[in-house]
Amino acid sequence: MKKTFLIMAVSSTLATFGQDQKATTMKYPQTTKGTTVDVYFDTKVADPYRWLEDDKSAETGAWVKAQNEVTYDYLSKIPFRDALKSRMEKLWNYEKIGAPFKEGEFTYYYKNNGLQNQSVLYRKDAKGNETIFLDPNTFSKDGTTSLGGLDFSKDGSKVAYAISEGGSDWRKVIIMDAISQKIIEDTIVDVKFSGVSWKGNEGFYYSSYDKPKGSELSAKTDQHKLYFHKLGTAQKTDKVIFGADKKRRYVGGSVTEDDHYLVITAANSTYGNELYIKDLTKANSPIVTIVDNFKSSNAIIENEGTKLFIDTDWNAPNKRIVTVDVNNPKPANWKNFIAETENVLTTSTGAGYFFANYMQDAVSVVKQYDYSGKLIRQIELPGVGTAGGFGGKKKENILYYSFTNYITPGSTYSFDAKTGISSIYQRPKVDFKSEQYESKQVFYTSKDGTKIPMIITHKKGLKLDGKNPTILYAYGGFNISLTPSFSIANAVWMENGGVYAVPNLRGGGEYGKKWHDAGTKMQKQNVFDDFIAAAEYLIAQKYTSSQYLAIRGGSNGGLLVGATMTQRPDLMKVALPAVGVMDMLRYHTFTAGAGWAYDYGTAQDSKEMFNYLKGYSPVHNVKKDIQYPATMVTTGDHDDRVVPAHSFKFAAELQDKQAGTNPVLIRIDINAGHGAGKSVAATIQENVDIQAFTLYNMGIQKLPESK
Repeated sequence: MKKTFLIMAVSSTLATFGQDQKATTMKYPQTTKGTTVDVYFDTKVADPYRWLEDDKSAETGAWVKAQNEVTYDYLSKIPFRDALKSRMEKLWNYEKIGAPFKEGEFTYYYKNNGLQNQSVLYRKDAKGNETIFLDPNTFSKDGTTSLGGLDFSKDGSKVAYAISEGGSDWRKVIIMDAISQKIIEDTIVDVKFSGVSWKGNEGFYYSSYDKPKGSELSAKTDQHKLYFHKLGTAQKTDKVIFGADKKRRYVGGSVTEDDHYLVITAANSTYGNELYIKDLTKANSPIVTIVDNFKSSNAIIENEGTKLFIDTDWNAPNKRIVTVDVNNPKPANWKNFIAETENVLTTSTGAGYFFANYMQDAVSVVKQYDYSGKLIRQIELPGVGTAGGFGGKKKENILYYSFTNYITPGSTYSFDAKTGISSIYQRPKVDFKSEQYESKQVFYTSKDGTKIPMIITHKKGLKLDGKNPTILYAYGGFNISLTPSFSIANAVWMENGGVYAVPNLRGGGEYGKKWHDAGTKMQKQNVFDDFIAAAEYLIAQKYTSSQYLAIRGGSNGGLLVGATMTQRPDLMKVALPAVGVMDMLRYHTFTAGAGWAYDYGTAQDSKEMFNYLKGYSPVHNVKKDIQYPATMVTTGDHDDRVVPAHSFKFAAELQDKQAGTNPVLIRIDINAGHGAGKSVAATIQENVDIQAFTLYNMGIQKLPESK
């Protein structure tokens, strides 16, 4: 049955424009309720807004337009919105230069003059002559087409670069002669969740799914395949190398630096993978299995002849590096190269060394090893924060790394791998006085007694009177670690007297696999409890109060915000769920969502799992006669990772059932996806709107005078 969309005013709904401000009538579009009912283990579950899942329908398009009209009308009335934008643009407007890398006879680097929507790729020749190599700002007039990846052939003479249109995860790959900068063949289309890895100069490996039936933005994709494209041939003749035999949701292929081996990873979820290898020096060589299950995470990070170096958490929840001979590579033959420690390990290679980057309570400690496993040095970092990089080709002598924390703009350092000396390569000139701010780590106690770390950042001399506008931001899932990093948007927030707090919740990767698993499936409530306890700590310590607290998160973090605000609507004044997973009973039916089941489980797994998911699913836990916080849901109409229907349905439920006067808005970026590749202009405007909405609903009518 076709659902009819009606745009009608609900005149009885009020939204207050901030504490102690005049309540103003808020008219929401009325969202038609359908009659869809699903049955799970003899339990009926109504899904009245199922029709909003159809991203191709005119009714959904009209709903999006109507909601945006209400949202932008509301935002336009906030008196300091323009001042926020002016300051955000001014602070954002500084030159950004990425670390250089060599390909063939040229040195390449990305540069942004300040407010360019996309960074431009430049190159220099041996004489130091600089030219623009690739300018993504020319890809589309509105800045919605972005560079999604770039890989050079082994000798640097060819390049394949991917573009994303409208923020989609579907990519097109364009092949170019790097010397003449001329496109040399037809565009490769329908590439998704894939890089490009060259085999010499003859062609490259890439991965994709068969184009789904129905909407490519929301239809399920569950069989990933690895292909080889040989230059000079049509894409339709590209050979499937791996993945045709049975369904695997994520398949990737990469060629070792010496061009000897093709490494293949295959997974059905976001954690755990099979591992395979193929000898490229021998014609028709077989694909050899190294790991044949999904119980551990494994990656070949280097080889020295037939000796493989594997990064793994098999029998090592915090990860270790092992070695094994390619001729007998099964796990039974693995030997420790860098043993597991109490801190989580990530590894990079370059200049003939290994760099072990440990997370010690979410901050970086980096150690350098040679190929025999000997510790060369612990690298002296510029401070306490996040270091990343230390990667490059074996023949390089100088590597580069970045360093940042919540009050230090990201800077790039050159590193002499022989001497261990770091030198500043590029320090951005940001109009932000870091010395006026402080960032400290605390540990608080969650509901079950678990100690959780949190970094709190704000201006020095902050008065602990419970009246400081505070954003509590977290993620809590998929083994993702939140480590300290600088953000222009957060700098503006703190300039205006705001506190920014980031707890490292269970479900993340800060303390290894056990920490991750403690926030998955039937233990997912731990994540919400950790977040709630963080808010209660900030309130108890008088950093803020419920009237001045906002909670924010994106994607899995959007789920975190949605679940927390429905469980504890009294705890915060503002809720900011972005591109969230909000319908936990149906998330796995869209695009690659089934791959998230390691973290979430699915409603089909068991009656117990269904009841658990339904118990916290944001869409299913919005209740009548409850005053929910002022809420602005944000999403993109072309998000094909977490489809916007999640956010649409959640916003519709909130608007229908909101009992109080707090506004419930949804801000939908048009021709935008999950976030990657978003233009600078769109990113600035989104952050301005989020901060303006947040401060306004905390009762703030004027920004503090700048000093």
